[in-house]
Amino acid sequence: MTGLIFLVIVFLSWQPAFAQEVTPRTQAGTDMSLYTPEQHPRYDGHFVLSARRIYQVGQLNDPPGWDHMGNAAANVQEVRGSVEIDVDERKNTGVFVARLTIPEGELVLEMKRFHEFSPCQDGGIAAYLYEHGDAGCGDTNWPKTFVYVAGWGYGQATLNKKVLYEDDHEMHFMLIQGVRDRHTLQVQPYSADTPSLAGGANPATQQLDFYIRSPEADQRNYPRRKIFAHFFGMEVTWK
Repeated sequence: MTGLIFLVIVFLSWQPAFAQEVTPRTQAGTDMSLYTPEQHPRYDGHFVLSARRIYQVGQLNDPPGWDHMGNAAANVQEVRGSVEIDVDERKNTGVFVARLTIPEGELVLEMKRFHEFSPCQDGGIAAYLYEHGDAGCGDTNWPKTFVYVAGWGYGQATLNKKVLYEDDHEMHFMLIQGVRDRHTLQVQPYSADTPSLAGGANPATQQLDFYIRSPEADQRNYPRRKIFAHFFGMEVTWK
């Protein structure tokens, strides 16, 4: 009986090690951890970034039934242009502007206001968390990846200086550990049947992913939106 009691005590003391809580900032199975930005006395919450080598997934006028995730990279093409980001993560304010040359002309995507759609988005701009896959934040269209900084909210698109998408459209950007192969641009899709604790990212690379999408759904498309204009940048500069 004494031996049984000892085993129960050992089990109860050991159980938290494998029953670790999973949150966007607390992931099971990690062998090391990071201090959160808030723990750093010198953290100012100010991210200034730019991105080039931009790719577009699909095109603006694709007929319904399109795939604008582009995980297989079968329908991505490089476009000219750049992205500028200057945001304050703590105040949830700042600027995101993408100026791109696409087949239809000069496209400008601009965040008009940041907005939190779910708690993990921390007021509209969040830093240093996991997103997508089984991270507990975001959808499963992408594998889990570490996010350096991300923004959510509402934005507007102009094409050749005329409004293309009104400012009621949702916008999102995220600077992440690269989920696209640096050569093929393909993404290892997330699968609930064979989850990877570390996700399908390559921590030797970074990418900036961004999109603007309509509030209206269309079940024929992937993702299931009437509009989903999706781009990513494979060269990122911190300033």
